[in-house]
Amino acid sequence: MKIKKCMKCARYTLQEICPECGNRTVSAHPPKFSPEDKYGKWRRKIKFGGKKNRI
Repeated sequence: MKIKKCMKCARYTLQEICPECGNRTVSAHPPKFSPEDKYGKWRRKIKFGGKKNRI
């Protein structure tokens, strides 16, 4: 994954450091989906706050 995005100025680049503002860039792509997501339980717990009825 080569394209990166600056979180401060929202510019896309191929570099590790944003040429516009000088901040570090992060990957612009979402993480891969895996049915065997070993951290999914914890992500859902943080997102929903441990509530049993989400609807």
